[in-house]
Amino acid sequence: WGLDHGCWSILNQMYPQADIPVLQMSLDYKRSAQYHMELGKQLSSLREKGVLIIGSGNMVHNLGMVDWRNPDGGFDWAIESNEAFKKMILENDVEMLCGKKPWKNALRLAVPSTEHYNPLLYIMGIKSANEHPFFFNDNTVMGSLSMTSVLFNS
Repeated sequence: WGLDHGCWSILNQMYPQADIPVLQMSLDYKRSAQYHMELGKQLSSLREKGVLIIGSGNMVHNLGMVDWRNPDGGFDWAIESNEAFKKMILENDVEMLCGKKPWKNALRLAVPSTEHYNPLLYIMGIKSANEHPFFFNDNTVMGSLSMTSVLFNS
């Protein structure tokens, strides 16, 4: 099958010579959010061995509501959701990120299906307690997509 767009689109920019080994994981979208976060915790020991772990996806990813006429902006609910997810990350609110507390309608619109959201849960499970999030590429586009990225560092 090769690498899917969630993998090659990132690595192509970071390693244009394609000179690193890559292992892409599949997501089991039938599993709970907590499962994905716990699996991330199990993978955290790989970082100690020098393995770079990237969780590529989108916190706000509703393709069914894309507005092609709005390439540089977001709907109010998408902007609200992007800010809410960043706050959850900053506060390490894993219960809210895993949906253990009810999500407002805006968040449900932002994540109509979990395949683009679950990579964030892996990274939240992988990060260590002394790491802090740094947000970059922080914007919403085409109405219903967030390109916001987060890097954890100590």
